[in-house]
Amino acid sequence: MIPGDPAYLAAQRADLLCFLAGAVRPEGFGWLDEAGAVDTTRPVELWITCRMTHVAALGVLAGEVPAPGGPDSAALRALVDHGLAALRGPLRDAEHGGWFGAVGPDGPLVSTKQAYGHAFVVLAAPSAAAAGAPGAAVLLDEALGVSEARFWDEAAGLSVEEWDRTWTTLDTYRGVNANMHTVEAYLAAGDVTGDRVWHERAGRIAAHVVAWAGANDWRIPEHFDAAWAALLEHNRDVPTHPFRPYGATVGHGLEWTRLLVAVNRTLGADAPTGLAQAAVALFDRAVADGWAADGADGFVYTTDWTGAAVVRQRMHWVAAEAVNAATTLHRATGQRRYAALAKTWWAHIDTHLVDHQSGSWHHELDPTLTRASTVWPGKPDVYHAYQAALLPVVPLVPSFARALAEAGGLPDPLVANGWPTQIP
Repeated sequence: MIPGDPAYLAAQRADLLCFLAGAVRPEGFGWLDEAGAVDTTRPVELWITCRMTHVAALGVLAGEVPAPGGPDSAALRALVDHGLAALRGPLRDAEHGGWFGAVGPDGPLVSTKQAYGHAFVVLAAPSAAAAGAPGAAVLLDEALGVSEARFWDEAAGLSVEEWDRTWTTLDTYRGVNANMHTVEAYLAAGDVTGDRVWHERAGRIAAHVVAWAGANDWRIPEHFDAAWAALLEHNRDVPTHPFRPYGATVGHGLEWTRLLVAVNRTLGADAPTGLAQAAVALFDRAVADGWAADGADGFVYTTDWTGAAVVRQRMHWVAAEAVNAATTLHRATGQRRYAALAKTWWAHIDTHLVDHQSGSWHHELDPTLTRASTVWPGKPDVYHAYQAALLPVVPLVPSFARALAEAGGLPDPLVANGWPTQIP
């Protein structure tokens, strides 16, 4: 199979679903190691449980032939139900509302309420609802209620970051990472519920990010104070932070490329101005700064504000978002340069990131393209990789779950279906 072709992508999706099935823990979905075994030294984290539930629901909706020994449709539905049970049970704060950041067998281990994790509750719930999972619609209503009441700042048109358990003290830090995933979640929620307010709020967040990036030569400031003043030196002494690293995060420029196109197409005439142009500018900046920045293939993790590489590790999620962004721009603009880049990057992914023996993708490589674990030990989840293998065979909008539900699943990858399924 040729990396990036429809049959290859179908095989990737099946393999990733097989890997996902090994993550089950009583409290949700656990952190997987390189071999696909649950790392029991780590808690069950909200974001992982939500992302795995989301992917399992997409697997149900896709209706594809499972990998040998992998979960069939019934098993995938059971995985979705397991994720929903965790979100209604161990991970949910029945006393104060919302969801814990992480739990163990004896209860919450991270009791703060984080916008990042709550965004993924909002993403998982509409996917599960579109897949017909019992209780998912109720969960979606609750998740959107918490998001609106606790995290959405109507005056700013952005999401705040983190509360204490009782929703009494709001942290002064504000972050773009959580807002980025809130955009993805709000698009999905709006697509499934039909409530356009979520699309409009995604557009308001996107407009802010475009303005900030445009003022910084298309490198996105990630960290802000309570007044939304950029903190460009934040975490300079912790450059490898997995969620809040210093400087510009190359992968987020690529991820926003896809999201800006989705927001623009979803809102149509009501979209903020300049989203399509900003998507191209973000993509070009991320590629110029990030790809083979030190002479070796792969995308560096972060740069400083001049574009010089800071953390040279290669993260699997960045490569996944790179092919997503290139495929999105190819289909949005018709320009073949994007298709050529996607083809190059899929070959790189297949050679260096896909684990053809143990499954899933290696989550981190060092600058010599050797497996590493400085930032991401193990293979915690399959969300970025699965979506990279799905995006080329669904429309750019609506979001994944709604698109699959409307189509009634994916056809055989070798049969033409009217969607652009092959990179020229």
